[in-house]
Amino acid sequence: MSYMAVKMTLKQKVKYVMDKLEELYPQPAIPLHYTSDYTFLIAVLLSAQSTDARVNTVTPLLFKEATTPQEMVKLPVERIIEIIRPVGLSPTKGRNIKALSQILVDKYGGSVPRTFEELEELPGVGHKTASVLMSQAFGKEAFPVDTHIHRLMTRWGFTSGKNVEQTERDAKRLFPPHKWHDLHLQMIYYGREYSPARGLDLSKDIITSTIVGEKALKSTSRKSK
Repeated sequence: MSYMAVKMTLKQKVKYVMDKLEELYPQPAIPLHYTSDYTFLIAVLLSAQSTDARVNTVTPLLFKEATTPQEMVKLPVERIIEIIRPVGLSPTKGRNIKALSQILVDKYGGSVPRTFEELEELPGVGHKTASVLMSQAFGKEAFPVDTHIHRLMTRWGFTSGKNVEQTERDAKRLFPPHKWHDLHLQMIYYGREYSPARGLDLSKDIITSTIVGEKALKSTSRKSK
């Protein structure tokens, strides 16, 4: 079966994507398990180059021993590394958790700072992690771009796919700010469920088949190789 794209303007495509994602995921939940701004920060840090599901198997063990920066700094870094080993990159992540916890105690009275600048100064916290905190924890306007969002934005022709920085700029340009919080989560869920990096099935990926189509998708795939 051939999948032909429906002729739409860019504005119409953007609206179609938002409407379809809202239909599929009307109240998208944050996939990581946490109980506070601090435990959310740690969970997001651990999710780098790992999966949310794997992080969720590790954090209960870690948070059983420490749920605040004050408690975390008392844990030997070797113990932190041992607990978080299944998520990968555990030595680096363990040292970063220990170091950022000490900074939070010394500089912020144990609280998680609420600006991009302050968050990105913390060990192990890059722009994406800071964006997730700003959007999902603090309700600020931010559009974190992970591998799923970068892939979908490129696949749908909404960005050049050159880098995640360009993808973030294009996402913010195309989508209204009040939608960023939910769209970040909705696109992640859609990418995982319907539009994977490999084994794409256009009979299931209704968004790609509708706004891109099989012919254009094949042409884009050839150019990216």
